[in-house]
Amino acid sequence: MQQVTHPGIVISSQQGTVQVKMQVVSACASCEAHARCTFAEKKDKTVDITTPQWQNYNPGDPVTVIINSGRGLLAVLIAYILPAVLILATFATLYTLRLPELWVALASLAVIGLYTLVLYLSRNRLQQRFTFRLEKAD
Repeated sequence: MQQVTHPGIVISSQQGTVQVKMQVVSACASCEAHARCTFAEKKDKTVDITTPQWQNYNPGDPVTVIINSGRGLLAVLIAYILPAVLILATFATLYTLRLPELWVALASLAVIGLYTLVLYLSRNRLQQRFTFRLEKAD
């Protein structure tokens, strides 16, 4: 299975968790014109990674964060595709029933609110499914 890797720097390690700072770069940031372009984007992200070898990592250590690419696709499905499908399905269903537009819009927002609540309540289960691995960088 293919893996997605990101370089990072250890911020802290304690109690089975290593906190890593990564610089996430958009695809267009590697373009030759990115210095003059306003679309290129770089962000610092901090990730908490649970590992039994947390004692082997010290602040400032360069590391590589690894996740299976299939998990990334699942994350996109959960975060973007399912909510969009839910909104469109709710909107289309209620609109064909000829309900007032305000009620259709409010119901669509309520469905997304419920979806967010379900995600929040399942956060521990999802966190087990989306596990990161950590390796010391050379």
